Amino acid sequence: MARSGSPLSLLLGPGILNNIFDGIQRPLKAIHEKSNSVFIPRGIDVNCLDLVKKWEYEPVKKDGDLVQAGDIVGYVFENRCIKKHAIMVPPKAKPGRLQKHAMRGEYNVVENVFNIEAEGEKTQLFSLSHRWPVRESRPVTESLAARTPLLTGQRVMDGIFPSVLGGTNAVPGAFGCGKTVISQSLSK
Repeated sequence: MARSGSPLSLLLGPGILNNIFDGIQRPLKAIHEKSNSVFIPRGIDVNCLDLVKKWEYEPVKKDGDLVQAGDIVGYVFENRCIKKHAIMVPPKAKPGRLQKHAMRGEYNVVENVFNIEAEGEKTQLFSLSHRWPVRESRPVTESLAARTPLLTGQRVMDGIFPSVLGGTNAVPGAFGCGKTVISQSLSK
């Protein structure tokens, strides 16, 4: 494997919500199918997203529209739970006019789906996916206020460590004191 000189990055796009990955975005199901083992063998090379699978793309913008980072340009059907996976202009893209926007059809995650031409700049090409550094947080315009409490039904969690629905929580404790049991029971 060749060094790229870039920080550890993940490929974000359609198919990411249908998979279970390890810590460096290796798809565990694909590794199991390729190696026929529950262990990850040394040197196995599997793409994080299926680069061949075609996704039904439905554009919502048209050529000539002004777009900027975060604008939704189309949708892809991900699965029955997430019917519309938004295809957005990546956060670091420069604002400009949409050009050569793909028609409704089937595309894989690496095919060029739209271009953005900024004033006096080289045309930027975009696909259904893009890379994002792991240690860089995604930009947001505003954070929504948490209003609904997360009621777990476990008195210790609800009383001593209250949390909000959609928020983050930490379970402190030493080795062997039941943090994993609490995490698993909350997941259920």
